[in-house]
Amino acid sequence: MTLLTFRFAPSPNGDLHLGHAYSALLNQTLAKASGGRLLLRIEDIDTTRCTPQLEAGVLADLKWMGLGWEEPVRRQSEHFAEYEAVLDQLIREDIVYPAFMSRGEIRAFIADSEKHGRDWPRDPDGVPLYPPADKTLPVKERERRIADNEPFAWRLDIGAAMARVGKDLAWAEFTDETLSVTRSVEARPQDWGDVIVARRDIPTSYHLAVVMDDALQGVSHIVRGQDLFSATGVQRLLQELLGLPQPAYFHHRLILGPDGRKLSKSLGDTGLAKLRGSGATPDDIRLMVGL
Repeated sequence: MTLLTFRFAPSPNGDLHLGHAYSALLNQTLAKASGGRLLLRIEDIDTTRCTPQLEAGVLADLKWMGLGWEEPVRRQSEHFAEYEAVLDQLIREDIVYPAFMSRGEIRAFIADSEKHGRDWPRDPDGVPLYPPADKTLPVKERERRIADNEPFAWRLDIGAAMARVGKDLAWAEFTDETLSVTRSVEARPQDWGDVIVARRDIPTSYHLAVVMDDALQGVSHIVRGQDLFSATGVQRLLQELLGLPQPAYFHHRLILGPDGRKLSKSLGDTGLAKLRGSGATPDDIRLMVGL
């Protein structure tokens, strides 16, 4: 019998807050209830913002809450060569392309389009989709600009990728915290346009690294926040392109601040270290997040 495998995958770019606590503890609860496994993955591809000091703080918070996980911990920064090999595959298959437009150029392109009465499409987060200009650049021009060390990112050609898959995509989504009932959700990767799959200096992005890691670690159940629900469509597309197994998903409720907004590391909302320092106990944390 194959054990169910869950994972908690924080980015050490700030202090954990109550939203992270809920996600970590829920994964632990579900792993224990099913007799399954709980893995910890450190998502630190952003080597500038993610530091050893912040990672130490993350681990301290998790241990204080009583979270247990299997060793070894997977750190994404230690696996860039694996991601680069897959990126090279996508480049050879002509499913990704180098995108050179700066943020200012993107804004100008979109402003010009909208000046002529054309509303520019936006992704589910409200960010304008990347303009199509770079997809038509001749190969020699792409090579010249890369050789000249121009800044660029590798973007997924969403149209080419969906044509390669050649079928409608969906995923199995659990409907509540008991993981007893699933529904089929239509995957709409096209809503995100040509997403970034790697950067010039980092051979991966969140989307590419997360689908590879989940497959390599044998994760069967991905339990994470509702804010990542729509992005699952992009990840399902990458799973199909790369021949990776399809996990089941549950996108849980978000823990909101007193003003009703999503908690944020950058604003220091209800940080676990701060709560611990003020005398809170792990049981207090469980009560605060509704477990």
